[in-house]
Amino acid sequence: MLKEFSFGFGDSEIKVALPEERVVNVVEGKPAKAVLDVEAAVREVLNNPIGTPPLKNVIQQGDKVVIVASDITRQWVRHDLFLPTLLNELNKVGIPDEDISLIVALGAHRHHTHEENILTFGQEIVKRIAILQSHAPETDEFVYVGQTSRGKDVHLNKHVVNADKVILTGGIVHHLMAGFGGGRKAIMPGISSYSTIQENHSLCLHAVVGEGVSPECTVGKLENNPMHADMLEMAELLKPAFLLNAVFTPEGQFASFVAGHWYEAWLQGCKTANEIFGVPISGKTDLVIASAGGFPKDINLYQGSKTIGNSFMAVKSTGVVILLLECRDIMEPPDFSGWFNYDSLYERELALRKGFTVPGFIALKLGYMAKEVPHIVVSLPQNKGFFEKAGMLTAASLDEAIIMAEKIIDKKEYTITVMAHGANTVPVESV
Repeated sequence: MLKEFSFGFGDSEIKVALPEERVVNVVEGKPAKAVLDVEAAVREVLNNPIGTPPLKNVIQQGDKVVIVASDITRQWVRHDLFLPTLLNELNKVGIPDEDISLIVALGAHRHHTHEENILTFGQEIVKRIAILQSHAPETDEFVYVGQTSRGKDVHLNKHVVNADKVILTGGIVHHLMAGFGGGRKAIMPGISSYSTIQENHSLCLHAVVGEGVSPECTVGKLENNPMHADMLEMAELLKPAFLLNAVFTPEGQFASFVAGHWYEAWLQGCKTANEIFGVPISGKTDLVIASAGGFPKDINLYQGSKTIGNSFMAVKSTGVVILLLECRDIMEPPDFSGWFNYDSLYERELALRKGFTVPGFIALKLGYMAKEVPHIVVSLPQNKGFFEKAGMLTAASLDEAIIMAEKIIDKKEYTITVMAHGANTVPVESV
């Protein structure tokens, strides 16, 4: 019996009828209730935190407080909706606005404009408190605070290090390298120097040159993840006083907030994020058919990489992945697309070891996944050459891609996983 499935492709949909008995997994995010009263929800967690006394007992009158907040590349965190409540609660403790500053955790990203500060944090925050920016290449802005057990020197922004109390803010989602975002990522890479970021991120590469990426640094994995473990040690050197992080619904609204100890509260937030976006599957399958969910999640391959990483987690080592990615802006961003100009994965890897960048890492990881399991991409005709440089096969239609996949799999009763919203769903094998 056939069952029809729909996949987003740019602004349109591609439909296909598949044998229902062979569709083993349909990977969809779980519904989650959105927070209706953000102010009340934030006050609740600040007064009933995890692993620390309430905020009012952690911060004392006279403290100079620094709030670390994500930059505009994380605008979806919506700091503008919850930071005013945090400021008001600090005011109640006796901390006036002039004793509070916000530092933008740029990492190695470019500086914000004044308008981007307003977009990211809201007009009220920009008017009320001083806003500083931590830009990794500015070496004189960072001070040495210690070394991790892996021998990585830690230089953090001096304005944060010199504060009486540091509050971390951000959003918790699955992360391609660190397992989960949020929490300690406000410190590393957020307010770390360029050399410190490079040393930490180099842990994502395989210990053996020529072997590509570390298998431990991947989506949803915290245990034995060297990058994550190193980040924790860096955060411990700073000893932040408090954390306030948001968890989201599949629609991008607030699902909940966590507050309290910078690690314990964040870990609880990771569990909640995984309950929403981590989808149990009964086992890996011979074929995975995945879409990012349409525009803008498939605007380019860089955005589409989330779908590729997630679908790879659901396919057998002998299987095939079919991807529906329109990629209307295939050459964007240039600091990602340029990595596919290397003649081999080895050359790509050597360049990354000389100067680590997250886009470069994603390009390398995509290359190794495509080398391990055939990836067939249904995209715009003009993207064929780019995907071939990326090590992937192309097809003009989903029907053609399925015929190609069947030849590779070479068995009649193959199993299928369907991922119509692959950018936001992480397959988790049932134990």
